[in-house]
Amino acid sequence: MNEEKWGILYCPKSGYWSSPKKRWEKIERCLQAEGIDYDYVQSENSGSVDRLVKMLISNGYKTIVIVGGDSALNDAVNCLMQIDQQKREEIVLGVVPNGMMNDFAHFWEFDEDNVEQTIGWLKQRRIRKIDLGCIRYVSKQGDHCRRYFLNCINIGLVATIMNLRRQTRHYFGSRTLSFLFSFILMIFQRLEYKMHLKINTDEVKRKVMTVCIGNALGYGQTPNAVPYNGQLDVSVVYHPEMTQLFEGIYLFVRGKFLNHRSVHPYRTQKVEVLQADHAMVGIDGRMMNTPVGAFTVSVEQEVINFLIPC
Repeated sequence: MNEEKWGILYCPKSGYWSSPKKRWEKIERCLQAEGIDYDYVQSENSGSVDRLVKMLISNGYKTIVIVGGDSALNDAVNCLMQIDQQKREEIVLGVVPNGMMNDFAHFWEFDEDNVEQTIGWLKQRRIRKIDLGCIRYVSKQGDHCRRYFLNCINIGLVATIMNLRRQTRHYFGSRTLSFLFSFILMIFQRLEYKMHLKINTDEVKRKVMTVCIGNALGYGQTPNAVPYNGQLDVSVVYHPEMTQLFEGIYLFVRGKFLNHRSVHPYRTQKVEVLQADHAMVGIDGRMMNTPVGAFTVSVEQEVINFLIPC
């Protein structure tokens, strides 16, 4: 195996407005123009990503590039965390944003519409070790599990919104339209959950609307989080009045989410969730099976080699 050869996993974007074949042809032209040696495989669906990433790892590719979104990246890093550290140190992960949600790529200023720039940046091979968040929980089958994340974990209302947003994006095509429609649907959802959290020396035991634990942007809820400082940013949102709720939506869209009076920010290495009754849990934009009982979220420092812009 030529260690400079890229192993590329292409995850076609679904939806009425997407054209997977044309998208790949454009990416392929950019790869050829840059003279990059690569092999590629295409995922049939979201369930095949895990299997294909494992195949690329076992076949000896040292540079694995995911053409996909946050969920595909999540699968990739979880595959990498299953192999021994020495082997993982030899592998570098990159991304060409191509998903319903590309928040982690946006953190690094990768642009879906500028494939030429993205491929050029990746070719420069600027590598940075990045952190991962990790949730440890007990499944419904009683198994002790862990799952890693690049971007964030949402607990409560926003996890529901992210799920709605993923579903409506198929119909609207537009990120903004699907997001606004999801907020409208939010009116018909449960708006608060009884929670018990331990964050640093603070203990939160009350009704909470949503919690975001971010290793990076957290879809705008942890805008100051960075995946290389060994810390997690946490936003705990209490239930605001209806007028404050619309104010919160406005601040969220403007990127000033932390300025809202109902948002309580923290920075920590560990969050204990002792109770979160009936609250949905989302990880990197994808719903996960709701943990049974208490669970913890912590940070793993500098565990993944990631290709970043020049």
